[in-house]
Amino acid sequence: MIPPDSPFHPDNESGYRAWRAAKLAGYPGRGEDLIVEVADPHRLTAAEYEAIWQRIAKTNMAIYATRLGENEDKPAVRALSRQFGLERLDANWLADEDGISSLTPRDDDTSDPAARPAGQDPGKRGDYIPYTHHRIRWHTDGYYNPPERRILAMTLHCVRQAETGGENDLMDHELAYIALRDADPAHIRALLAADAMTIPARVDEQGTARGDETGPALLVENGRLHLRYTARTKSIAWKADAATQAALQALDDLLAAPAFGRFTLRLQPGMGLICNNVLHTRAGFSDTPGHRRLLYRARYHDPLRDLRGV
Repeated sequence: MIPPDSPFHPDNESGYRAWRAAKLAGYPGRGEDLIVEVADPHRLTAAEYEAIWQRIAKTNMAIYATRLGENEDKPAVRALSRQFGLERLDANWLADEDGISSLTPRDDDTSDPAARPAGQDPGKRGDYIPYTHHRIRWHTDGYYNPPERRILAMTLHCVRQAETGGENDLMDHELAYIALRDADPAHIRALLAADAMTIPARVDEQGTARGDETGPALLVENGRLHLRYTARTKSIAWKADAATQAALQALDDLLAAPAFGRFTLRLQPGMGLICNNVLHTRAGFSDTPGHRRLLYRARYHDPLRDLRGV
């Protein structure tokens, strides 16, 4: 249940209007405005921390730019994330042993299995879009996870970039909420419904067979708004009523057209996205077997938090 005084409650119009005005005031206009230079990701300076947190507090995301370049330094990525309260990794079965996923193409890998990095089995990973060269449409990570494994935040760190392509579109899910509510509050009610979406039965990322799972697309927990969404159609079944379908169409239209607060960035080696699981895409890309695109993805069951003074 959403508290009546929450700005996200459909009936709290005055609270929503006040929150909306504060949200949009001073909102960045360019993706470059999200970038913060970082000298040492293990120990952020007070100024670096403040700059990153200001962007997170306003947009639910920030882009950090370190001097790591193509160094495969997972501990640095983990250390930076911890400074913003991210501890509980979602260690799905395709992740590496440390719980962080090494996103690199496996869809056309014909190399000698003995020459592949430990744990990198193309027979499994190559069946999943993040481990291919294909584009990934608009989504939030882990939209298919059950409530006890909900993905609230993530870090996406670039080690090696593709030769061409691989750009990410980013959009704060709270801006999507504003657009939908301004268009028609019925869209919000439909996406808040407990039966708005169903993840069909399948073998999940833990390798465990499970039944259908039904739940809301929009939800509010501890005062924070979360969105579960994918533009894919094969791995999700949306409620077939007119209200839900209208809300989905409105969201699809919003994401298909240039919109305020929609950013496009191509992460360079040493750069990363840290966010409260905002809406995002990945363009298709090209690379070579000798220089594969590689990003580290860490998904968390924690939201980003300001730990100064804690």
